Amino acid sequence: MKISMLAMVLILIWLALMSVAIATGASSVLIQEMLLTGSTSHQIVAEIRLPRALLASLLGAGLALAGASIQGVFRNPLADPALIGISGGAALFAAGYLLISSQPDAAMLGLSGSAMLGGLLATGLVLLVGGRQSDIATLLLAGIAINAICLAGVGLLSFLAPEQRLRSVSFWALGSFNHVGWSDVLMALIIIPVMLRLLRLAAVLDVLTLGDAEAGHLGINAKRKRLEVIVWAALITGVSVSLVGIIAFVGLIVPHWVRMTIGAKHVLVLPFSMLGGALLLLAADWFSRWLLAPLELPVGIVTTLLGAPIFVILVARWSRGVWL
Repeated sequence: MKISMLAMVLILIWLALMSVAIATGASSVLIQEMLLTGSTSHQIVAEIRLPRALLASLLGAGLALAGASIQGVFRNPLADPALIGISGGAALFAAGYLLISSQPDAAMLGLSGSAMLGGLLATGLVLLVGGRQSDIATLLLAGIAINAICLAGVGLLSFLAPEQRLRSVSFWALGSFNHVGWSDVLMALIIIPVMLRLLRLAAVLDVLTLGDAEAGHLGINAKRKRLEVIVWAALITGVSVSLVGIIAFVGLIVPHWVRMTIGAKHVLVLPFSMLGGALLLLAADWFSRWLLAPLELPVGIVTTLLGAPIFVILVARWSRGVWL
């Protein structure tokens, strides 16, 4: 299948999923009712389902792009914002900010900033523990350990949190779109210029996969570019965590599917990862609403149930020296 045809197919699938996500849920909505301004169906779609579907698509695209970029700079197929500690650190700092802030609901900028800082610090610890070479096994183990420590910290904060804030603090470890609205969509728009910058770094990521020495011969400061990509990935992850909590494995599953489908060139991997991430998270959010309706599963549980078995398969393939 040609690249342009594949892109068109994915876009059409996304549009179909958007229609399903908007029209179905705890109660189905007919198109004629949806378009009737002032009706209950119109309010449900305009104020709840549409912003939720758009946010799931945007954050899914961002998380998949961050995962593909992180894998590129580390030359590590198992690297992922959740697995290397970015998500855990972001959740810990966001939960801490939520616990100590006098007006947590009115300070989304501070919440997102705290989440980004936590993600950067956690990543720094992973790199420090993993050593300068950052080989796959050591980096993976360090990331899992740091992530576990951060999630334990979130659990401790949940235990210490006053009853009126317990649900809000516990939320960061699960991931959910249950509470989102248009204000969250507007907040998430700040990741768009970051995503565009990462797309412009596609050629640099291809060079970095050759190694630092080769990158230096081509006039690229590998350490500086690697740090830049990590910062942008942490910002995307921090914003995502601050809005909807931890959503694991999107940044791991999607880039692997893309590489298996169209190859390893980042000029294709990055944009197609965005499309795949938007599809995956939108579908996962719809499934979390549909499965036990009118009850709702946290979407982070859905992505983990999907991603964990795939992660085990990837580790098994790595042990045999096979990736794609």
